[in-house]
Amino acid sequence: MGAQPIDTPVVPDGPVGYFSTLPVKACAAAIRAEGVPASVSHTAGTYVCNHVFYGLMHLLATGFPNVRGGFVHVPYSPEHVAAAGTDAPSLSVDRCADALGVLVDTALSTTTDLTTPAGSLH
Repeated sequence: MGAQPIDTPVVPDGPVGYFSTLPVKACAAAIRAEGVPASVSHTAGTYVCNHVFYGLMHLLATGFPNVRGGFVHVPYSPEHVAAAGTDAPSLSVDRCADALGVLVDTALSTTTDLTTPAGSLH
């Protein structure tokens, strides 16, 4: 508890990194088509997000090679933003749940991702 490793690999001798195996561009486009903002990111975030993503993808690559995986950030709820006194992006929990449902449906029905440019470092 409280560990904050610096420059330490998640898995010793593991690959430098993994890509999501989900059709992330198709998922983001499907969510946007439902009127919910969504974008592709080339970074999972900072330490905890990267650690969780890498750990998941390493587990899948080494133990479940036919299972796809990825990492999804969701925004704060408006109530959380108000309580924190920030102006961070927010979305209601119900809309987040709807968007995640669209993501799951799209991931299950899409085997080949879109071939459009997408993504940012954020």
